[in-house]
Amino acid sequence: MSQSRKTKIGVLVPYTNTNLEPDMMRLCPAGCTMHFQRLGGYDVDKVPGSDQMAGLGASDIGHDLAMIAGVRPAVVLYGCTSATLTHGRSFDRDLAARIKAGSGALSLTAAGALLRALGALGVRRIGFASPYVGQINTEAVAFLAGAGFETVHCHDIGRELSNYGQGELTPDEVYALAVAADHPDAEAIVLSCTDMRSVEVISRVEAALGKPVVTSNQAMVFALMQDLGLTREAQHPGALFDRL
Repeated sequence: MSQSRKTKIGVLVPYTNTNLEPDMMRLCPAGCTMHFQRLGGYDVDKVPGSDQMAGLGASDIGHDLAMIAGVRPAVVLYGCTSATLTHGRSFDRDLAARIKAGSGALSLTAAGALLRALGALGVRRIGFASPYVGQINTEAVAFLAGAGFETVHCHDIGRELSNYGQGELTPDEVYALAVAADHPDAEAIVLSCTDMRSVEVISRVEAALGKPVVTSNQAMVFALMQDLGLTREAQHPGALFDRL
Protein backbone atom coordinates (compact mmCIF):
# COMPACT_ATOMS: atom_id res chain seq x y z
CA MET A 1 0.00 0.00 0.00
CA SER A 2 1.45 3.40 -0.94
CA GLN A 3 2.16 6.07 1.65
CA SER A 4 -0.63 8.22 0.20
CA ARG A 5 -3.26 5.55 0.67
CA LYS A 6 -2.73 4.44 4.25
CA THR A 7 -5.87 3.51 6.18
CA LYS A 8 -6.51 6.06 8.91
CA ILE A 9 -7.74 4.99 12.35
CA GLY A 10 -9.27 7.63 14.63
CA VAL A 11 -9.03 7.09 18.38
CA LEU A 12 -11.02 8.99 21.04
CA VAL A 13 -8.91 9.10 24.23
CA PRO A 14 -9.89 10.25 27.75
CA TYR A 15 -7.72 13.29 28.36
CA THR A 16 -5.78 11.90 31.32
CA ASN A 17 -5.08 8.55 29.64
CA THR A 18 -1.33 8.06 29.06
CA ASN A 19 -1.28 4.45 27.84
CA LEU A 20 -3.79 4.13 25.01
CA GLU A 21 -1.75 6.09 22.49
CA PRO A 22 1.50 4.13 23.09
CA ASP A 23 -0.45 0.85 22.87
CA MET A 24 -2.16 1.86 19.64
CA MET A 25 1.17 2.84 18.09
CA ARG A 26 2.69 -0.45 19.27
CA LEU A 27 -0.17 -2.48 17.75
CA CYS A 28 -0.78 -0.36 14.64
CA PRO A 29 -1.16 -2.68 11.61
CA ALA A 30 0.99 -2.15 8.54
CA GLY A 31 -0.69 0.17 6.07
CA CYS A 32 -2.53 2.08 8.82
CA THR A 33 -1.94 5.30 10.71
CA MET A 34 -3.36 6.28 14.12
CA HIS A 35 -4.91 9.69 14.83
CA PHE A 36 -6.00 10.81 18.30
CA GLN A 37 -8.56 13.19 19.79
CA ARG A 38 -8.77 13.68 23.55
CA LEU A 39 -12.08 13.61 25.43
CA GLY A 40 -13.07 15.64 28.48
CA GLY A 41 -16.26 15.25 30.48
CA TYR A 42 -14.85 14.22 33.87
CA ASP A 43 -13.05 15.73 36.86
CA VAL A 44 -9.36 14.85 36.93
CA ASP A 45 -9.20 15.43 40.69
CA LYS A 46 -11.83 12.81 41.58
CA VAL A 47 -11.32 9.06 41.86
CA PRO A 48 -12.77 7.61 38.63
CA GLY A 49 -15.76 5.84 40.10
CA SER A 50 -18.94 4.64 38.43
CA ASP A 51 -20.69 8.02 38.40
CA GLN A 52 -17.70 9.78 36.87
CA MET A 53 -17.19 7.19 34.15
CA ALA A 54 -20.90 7.07 33.38
CA GLY A 55 -20.77 10.85 33.04
CA LEU A 56 -17.92 10.54 30.56
CA GLY A 57 -19.90 8.04 28.50
CA ALA A 58 -22.94 10.34 28.46
CA SER A 59 -20.99 13.54 27.69
CA ASP A 60 -21.42 15.40 24.41
CA ILE A 61 -18.70 14.30 21.99
CA GLY A 62 -20.01 16.18 18.97
CA HIS A 63 -16.99 18.50 18.82
CA ASP A 64 -14.58 15.57 19.24
CA LEU A 65 -16.23 13.65 16.41
CA ALA A 66 -16.02 16.70 14.15
CA MET A 67 -12.30 16.97 14.93
CA ILE A 68 -11.47 13.30 14.32
CA ALA A 69 -13.66 13.23 11.20
CA GLY A 70 -11.27 15.78 9.74
CA VAL A 71 -8.73 13.04 8.95
CA ARG A 72 -11.41 11.00 7.13
CA PRO A 73 -10.85 7.85 9.21
CA ALA A 74 -11.93 4.40 8.10
CA VAL A 75 -12.55 3.39 11.72
CA VAL A 76 -13.10 5.37 14.94
CA LEU A 77 -12.31 3.72 18.27
CA TYR A 78 -13.95 4.86 21.50
CA GLY A 79 -11.07 4.32 23.90
CA CYS A 80 -12.63 4.07 27.35
CA THR A 81 -13.98 0.73 28.54
CA SER A 82 -15.63 1.81 31.80
CA ALA A 83 -17.49 4.75 30.21
CA THR A 84 -19.89 2.30 28.57
CA LEU A 85 -19.57 -0.69 30.91
CA THR A 86 -21.26 1.53 33.51
CA HIS A 87 -24.28 2.11 31.24
CA GLY A 88 -24.86 -1.33 29.76
CA ARG A 89 -24.85 -3.01 26.37
CA SER A 90 -27.70 -1.03 24.81
CA PHE A 91 -25.96 2.26 25.58
CA ASP A 92 -22.68 0.86 24.23
CA ARG A 93 -24.32 -0.10 20.93
CA ASP A 94 -26.10 3.25 20.69
CA LEU A 95 -22.87 5.15 21.31
CA ALA A 96 -21.11 3.19 18.57
CA ALA A 97 -23.98 4.05 16.21
CA ARG A 98 -23.77 7.76 17.13
CA ILE A 99 -20.02 7.77 16.52
CA LYS A 100 -20.53 6.15 13.12
CA ALA A 101 -23.18 8.73 12.21
CA GLY A 102 -21.03 11.62 13.39
CA SER A 103 -17.76 10.50 11.80
CA GLY A 104 -18.84 8.58 8.70
CA ALA A 105 -16.56 5.73 9.79
CA LEU A 106 -16.89 2.25 11.17
CA SER A 107 -17.12 2.56 14.95
CA LEU A 108 -15.83 0.29 17.71
CA THR A 109 -16.03 0.78 21.47
CA ALA A 110 -13.56 -0.74 23.90
CA ALA A 111 -16.32 -2.58 25.78
CA GLY A 112 -17.92 -3.86 22.60
CA ALA A 113 -14.53 -5.03 21.34
CA LEU A 114 -14.04 -7.10 24.50
CA LEU A 115 -17.25 -8.97 23.71
CA ARG A 116 -16.16 -9.58 20.13
CA ALA A 117 -12.78 -10.86 21.26
CA LEU A 118 -14.28 -13.29 23.76
CA GLY A 119 -16.71 -14.50 21.13
CA ALA A 120 -13.86 -15.07 18.69
CA LEU A 121 -12.02 -17.14 21.29
CA GLY A 122 -15.11 -19.27 21.86
CA VAL A 123 -14.93 -18.98 25.66
CA ARG A 124 -17.77 -18.45 28.12
CA ARG A 125 -16.19 -18.41 31.59
CA ILE A 126 -13.64 -15.74 32.43
CA GLY A 127 -11.44 -14.31 35.14
CA PHE A 128 -11.84 -10.52 35.18
CA ALA A 129 -9.27 -8.01 36.41
CA SER A 130 -9.24 -4.22 36.41
CA PRO A 131 -7.88 -1.16 38.23
CA TYR A 132 -11.46 0.08 38.80
CA VAL A 133 -13.17 0.82 42.09
CA GLY A 134 -15.85 -1.64 43.23
CA GLN A 135 -19.09 -0.50 41.59
CA ILE A 136 -17.59 -0.38 38.10
CA ASN A 137 -16.46 -3.99 38.47
CA THR A 138 -20.01 -5.00 39.45
CA GLU A 139 -21.34 -3.24 36.38
CA ALA A 140 -18.65 -4.79 34.19
CA VAL A 141 -19.58 -8.29 35.34
CA ALA A 142 -23.24 -7.53 34.58
CA PHE A 143 -22.31 -6.16 31.14
CA LEU A 144 -20.42 -9.34 30.31
CA ALA A 145 -23.20 -11.55 31.72
CA GLY A 146 -25.71 -9.83 29.46
CA ALA A 147 -23.66 -11.04 26.50
CA GLY A 148 -23.46 -14.59 27.83
CA PHE A 149 -20.04 -14.49 29.53
CA GLU A 150 -19.80 -15.70 33.13
CA THR A 151 -17.21 -14.10 35.38
CA VAL A 152 -16.06 -16.93 37.65
CA HIS A 153 -13.58 -14.70 39.48
CA CYS A 154 -13.24 -10.90 39.65
CA HIS A 155 -10.11 -9.26 41.04
CA ASP A 156 -9.26 -5.58 41.38
CA ILE A 157 -6.14 -3.69 42.32
CA GLY A 158 -7.19 -3.47 45.97
CA ARG A 159 -6.95 0.31 46.35
CA GLU A 160 -8.45 3.46 44.89
CA LEU A 161 -6.44 4.84 42.00
CA SER A 162 -6.61 8.36 40.64
CA ASN A 163 -7.22 9.15 37.00
CA TYR A 164 -3.45 9.07 36.57
CA GLY A 165 -2.90 6.09 38.87
CA GLN A 166 -4.33 3.56 36.42
CA GLY A 167 -1.74 4.45 33.80
CA GLU A 168 1.03 4.46 36.39
CA LEU A 169 0.65 0.76 37.23
CA THR A 170 3.79 -1.06 36.14
CA PRO A 171 3.71 -4.11 33.86
CA ASP A 172 4.75 -6.24 36.85
CA GLU A 173 1.74 -4.95 38.81
CA VAL A 174 -0.55 -5.67 35.87
CA TYR A 175 0.92 -9.17 35.54
CA ALA A 176 0.24 -9.84 39.23
CA LEU A 177 -3.30 -8.53 38.83
CA ALA A 178 -3.92 -10.86 35.88
CA VAL A 179 -2.57 -13.93 37.65
CA ALA A 180 -4.69 -13.14 40.72
CA ALA A 181 -7.81 -13.07 38.50
CA ASP A 182 -7.31 -16.66 37.41
CA HIS A 183 -9.60 -19.47 38.53
CA PRO A 184 -9.67 -23.19 37.66
CA ASP A 185 -12.94 -22.68 35.78
CA ALA A 186 -11.80 -19.59 33.88
CA GLU A 187 -11.18 -20.21 30.18
CA ALA A 188 -9.65 -16.78 29.57
CA ILE A 189 -8.48 -13.71 31.48
CA VAL A 190 -9.88 -10.25 30.75
CA LEU A 191 -7.80 -7.19 31.64
CA SER A 192 -10.18 -4.25 31.33
CA CYS A 193 -9.02 -0.61 31.03
CA THR A 194 -7.47 1.25 28.13
CA ASP A 195 -5.10 3.11 30.48
CA MET A 196 -3.54 -0.02 32.02
CA ARG A 197 -0.32 -1.41 30.57
CA SER A 198 -1.86 -4.80 29.83
CA VAL A 199 -0.67 -5.29 26.25
CA GLU A 200 2.90 -5.48 27.50
CA VAL A 201 2.17 -8.57 29.64
CA ILE A 202 -0.17 -10.57 27.39
CA SER A 203 2.42 -13.12 26.28
CA ARG A 204 3.85 -13.43 29.80
CA VAL A 205 0.43 -14.08 31.38
CA GLU A 206 -0.56 -16.57 28.68
CA ALA A 207 2.69 -18.46 29.19
CA ALA A 208 2.16 -18.59 32.96
CA LEU A 209 -1.52 -19.58 32.93
CA GLY A 210 -1.89 -21.47 29.66
CA LYS A 211 -5.01 -19.43 28.86
CA PRO A 212 -5.78 -16.64 26.39
CA VAL A 213 -5.69 -13.06 27.63
CA VAL A 214 -7.95 -10.30 26.32
CA THR A 215 -7.18 -6.63 27.01
CA SER A 216 -9.19 -3.56 26.06
CA ASN A 217 -6.63 -2.14 23.63
CA GLN A 218 -5.71 -5.49 22.11
CA ALA A 219 -9.42 -6.23 21.58
CA MET A 220 -10.02 -2.93 19.76
CA VAL A 221 -7.14 -3.57 17.37
CA PHE A 222 -8.31 -7.15 16.82
CA ALA A 223 -11.83 -5.94 15.99
CA LEU A 224 -10.65 -3.25 13.58
CA MET A 225 -8.35 -5.75 11.85
CA GLN A 226 -11.28 -8.15 11.49
CA ASP A 227 -13.42 -5.42 9.96
CA LEU A 228 -10.66 -4.31 7.59
CA GLY A 229 -9.73 -7.87 6.59
CA LEU A 230 -6.15 -7.55 7.88
CA THR A 231 -3.85 -10.38 8.93
CA ARG A 232 -1.78 -10.83 12.05
CA GLU A 233 1.70 -9.32 12.24
CA ALA A 234 4.67 -9.77 14.58
CA GLN A 235 3.61 -6.88 16.86
CA HIS A 236 0.27 -8.50 17.75
CA PRO A 237 0.56 -10.55 20.97
CA GLY A 238 -1.68 -13.26 22.28
CA ALA A 239 -3.84 -16.16 21.20
CA LEU A 240 -6.61 -13.75 20.22
CA PHE A 241 -4.79 -12.68 17.06
CA ASP A 242 -4.63 -16.31 15.95
CA ARG A 243 -8.34 -15.90 15.18
CA LEU A 244 -7.79 -13.40 12.39
